[in-house]
Amino acid sequence: MLILLPPSEGKTPAARGRSLALDALSFADLTPTRQVIADALVRLAGGPAAKARAALGISAKQIDELQRDADLWNIPTAPASAVYTGVLYDALDFPTLSAAARRRAASDIAIASALFGLLRVTDHIPAYRLSADTTLPRVGRLAANWREPVQHELATTAKRGVILDLRSSSYVGLGPIPATLADRTAVARVLHEKAGKRSVVSHHNKATKGRLVRSLLTEPRPRSIPDLAGALGSAGYRVELAPPTKDGLPWTIDVIVTEI
Repeated sequence: MLILLPPSEGKTPAARGRSLALDALSFADLTPTRQVIADALVRLAGGPAAKARAALGISAKQIDELQRDADLWNIPTAPASAVYTGVLYDALDFPTLSAAARRRAASDIAIASALFGLLRVTDHIPAYRLSADTTLPRVGRLAANWREPVQHELATTAKRGVILDLRSSSYVGLGPIPATLADRTAVARVLHEKAGKRSVVSHHNKATKGRLVRSLLTEPRPRSIPDLAGALGSAGYRVELAPPTKDGLPWTIDVIVTEI
């Protein structure tokens, strides 16, 4: 099984640890693109501060984030599971997973990243600031740089088994699911239902995704998309499964919640 997660905007810097080594990261075929983007980010962050803040969406009060980007090659790293600490990751709560669930997470989860393309939870990375919709000087739009290599890596990695895509739309743009994998891929949406109407609520959406991944890591791997929907139902979630509307598109699993 392959579970695709977005990163978190909030990140916890490592207090100590080795510096970034791109050749030690998973998905080795992404290394050349990682090098280009990391070098461009360091150049930008080390240049005129106003230009860098505008490109990265950083306020004057977030100068520490800009400094980390400028010093990317030298600051300490930690496992991605410890660096990403937003709502989804708080709900997933890696530190309290059983040893067996942590092993599953290490093999089944891939995290989308504007800087690194794809990561495993065990990959050591620094805290950084770079969003999927950023345009870097001399590099251009990140989506244009990542789309082909990430799609290639997905096709290489997910040769068998179910794929659950929980990425936000901007990170899907960095590497959409290849059409050849669509028939065994499900895109999950979390919808809040109130008075018969459904809507997406960002915070609860992320928290629910974290909790449902936590549930899946303790269950047998599903063998099909209907099995996946059944596993989520058995875990207590109300789900609705919809098949692809045409060839080359994934399934849709709606997770319906009534409380926020």
